[in-house]
Amino acid sequence: MTTRTDQTTLGIVLMLGFCILAPVMDAFAKATPEIVPVPQILAFRFAIQVVILLPLAAAMGLALRVTWRDAALHLARAGTVLVATGFFFTALRYMPIADAISIFFVEPFILTLLGALFLSEPVGWRRLTACAVGFGGALLVIRPSFADLGAVSLLPLATAALFAVYMLMTRSMSQRLSPLVLQGHTALAACVLVIPPLIWLDGSGATLFDPVWPEGRARWTLLGVGVVATISHLFLTFALRLAPAGTIAPLQYLEIVGATLIGYLAFGDFPTPLTWVGIAIIVAAGLYVFERERRLEARAKAPAPPP
Repeated sequence: MTTRTDQTTLGIVLMLGFCILAPVMDAFAKATPEIVPVPQILAFRFAIQVVILLPLAAAMGLALRVTWRDAALHLARAGTVLVATGFFFTALRYMPIADAISIFFVEPFILTLLGALFLSEPVGWRRLTACAVGFGGALLVIRPSFADLGAVSLLPLATAALFAVYMLMTRSMSQRLSPLVLQGHTALAACVLVIPPLIWLDGSGATLFDPVWPEGRARWTLLGVGVVATISHLFLTFALRLAPAGTIAPLQYLEIVGATLIGYLAFGDFPTPLTWVGIAIIVAAGLYVFERERRLEARAKAPAPPP
């Protein structure tokens, strides 16, 4: 019989698997030849996710029909994650993977602020201070990249902002839909949005949307992006179902370690000392926010004292 402790342990293992695999997906995207436009990489990433997830959901007996309202929400989520992922993949063509992921990890701070603004979630001065400190750490990572790359170094920051919006929508929809169905339908909506422009502009010479026939290395990198993205996000989805979010969310920062190792082995990239300082500040501030939220949640669930 599976105990709650066993489930939590399995959730932690799956989260560690996600932290290892997610940078591998980024490495495949970075290794894709620049002749392949970023929207074509996105098309492969989400099309492969559809091919894997929707049949899997059907085999598990999950309902695949959606209402018109949910279809509109899937399109909104898909549009947000498409642009966010497109920004991030574009940044990876010019930036080390570890630098881009480190900047992206200001997303929990943005999510905290958006939750306060749009969902009226309480945010005290301590978490606001942690958010400010985390953004300061991101600026330390951005500064040297901005001197070399200009506005491109801000793309991971834009990714973080868009992904925070995506997470707000996910919070609402995940209460009603299975994670497999949710991810599969959002991937299908993403294909509806990104594939038609690639078909219409084929041969047009448009830099952004004129697709190329993948050959050689591109075939394997595009396949790798789709397969690894699907598996890693399945790991993340089931990890969140098996273990408390407060237990496994801090583990996501181990993704920076995986990104640094893969970036060094595959591309010879290694963070500068100033970047390491920025990463340390972002991680410390993020862990404080996670711990603060965990304590507040535990306090809210505690039984009221007797009168």
